[in-house]
Amino acid sequence: MPIYDYYCPHCRRRVSLFYRTFSLAAAATPACPRCGHQDLRRLVSRVAVVRSEEARLEAMTDPSFLDGLDEEDPRALARLMRRMSDELGEEMDPEFDEVIDRLESGQSPEDIEKEMPALAGETAADDDDFGE
Repeated sequence: MPIYDYYCPHCRRRVSLFYRTFSLAAAATPACPRCGHQDLRRLVSRVAVVRSEEARLEAMTDPSFLDGLDEEDPRALARLMRRMSDELGEEMDPEFDEVIDRLESGQSPEDIEKEMPALAGETAADDDDFGE
């Protein structure tokens, strides 16, 4: 079931048209659903590729996944964390989003850890290295 995107120069809008089959799409004369104008320009549509969890995890093991990572730049770390989240395809906790937001603003991981000790699993009872 193809969906095609068009630009209507008459009403200056982007419109999407749905066709039940490719043959219907090929035979159709597209018209703008808003103004009825038929001089539409076809746009390149975004393509979604469905990948298995294994394929997504494998993509993260490719060394090129770490390209552009500067260990001293919190913003670069935030970009990597967003890419990893996108690859996993799962929505993350609000705390994860907050950490990324802080990194994107330039805050260091050490400062974030000090201000958000619960993320590191620390409690008031964890005062020494041995948990005693």
